[in-house]
Amino acid sequence: MTVRAARLGLAGSGSGSRRRTRIGTTLLATLAVGALTVGATHEKAPADITAPPRDRSPFTGLAARKGPVLAVKFDNAPKARPHHGLAQADIVYVEKVEGGMSRLMGVYSGRLPRHVGPVRSARESDIELLRQFGRPALAYSGVRSSLKKELKEAPLYARPFGNFPRAYFRGGGRPAPHDLFVRPKSALRTAPKASRAADIGFRFGPAPAGGTRTTARTVRYSSASHTFRWSPGERRWLASFDGAPARGSSGARLGARTVVIQHVAMPPSRYKDVNGAATPYIKTVGSGRATVLRDGKAYKTRWKRSSAEGGTTFTLADGRPMPFAPGQVWMVFADR
Repeated sequence: MTVRAARLGLAGSGSGSRRRTRIGTTLLATLAVGALTVGATHEKAPADITAPPRDRSPFTGLAARKGPVLAVKFDNAPKARPHHGLAQADIVYVEKVEGGMSRLMGVYSGRLPRHVGPVRSARESDIELLRQFGRPALAYSGVRSSLKKELKEAPLYARPFGNFPRAYFRGGGRPAPHDLFVRPKSALRTAPKASRAADIGFRFGPAPAGGTRTTARTVRYSSASHTFRWSPGERRWLASFDGAPARGSSGARLGARTVVIQHVAMPPSRYKDVNGAATPYIKTVGSGRATVLRDGKAYKTRWKRSSAEGGTTFTLADGRPMPFAPGQVWMVFADR
């Protein structure tokens, strides 16, 4: 337990339990961020949609400073919920892991919450996925020993809990291992040369013509489900995990104005967990079909990423870029 964690009352036991409970409750309330509820338009998209201008985030299309990029691996087991700071991520990735369960990865640049978590381990395919961000920082709680060398040599700044304990703390009133949190600013201070936000292929603008009216879509893995239901009142897709509403630590629903369901190959990797189950390798370089959810509609698109160093484009049937609604984007990987 760090000195900082002790002061926060996030670990330990004894006569101060009531004080810790009060502080833990306050922490849960202050970490969360309210949902984005900006309205959307339904005008026909222009034929030429360019990258966001310099004063806009290339990840959200919103006004933001283009700060250094930090990716954080989130636990998504039932005991790890609700999540802290996920609503402030620019991009949220939903990934399949061993046993058909899911993990999340939040990508931050424009806004940095004070605390984020709970944090869990990285996977081999995260290296390929993150290459499009240049050389970002990656916060995680650990990896299999056989993967440590690859992460150390990868074009990113690996910032695991074991090597940078001062950037982390345990707390939140949860059982281990679902109780580890990272301080994004502290993690980034150890990676001063982390790449700043740059174009990764996302385009933003008014909704195009067409699309199919859709109330909800679900992506299932063998041991996890992820549902996104359109809310006309909030004008965004509200997320649910395993049939239960996904919420931040304040109780506010998680969700986004744009959700991308990207169908990719996920063959077994060479790595296995302690039970012998192979970890899926999520292939994000290549091409395939994708469904973009925005403004209560589903749009059939094609995704393409020619190399690990390049970003991912999403195009409509006529070849035009598929514009996202400005705001947080969820990327959900689904089997082909």
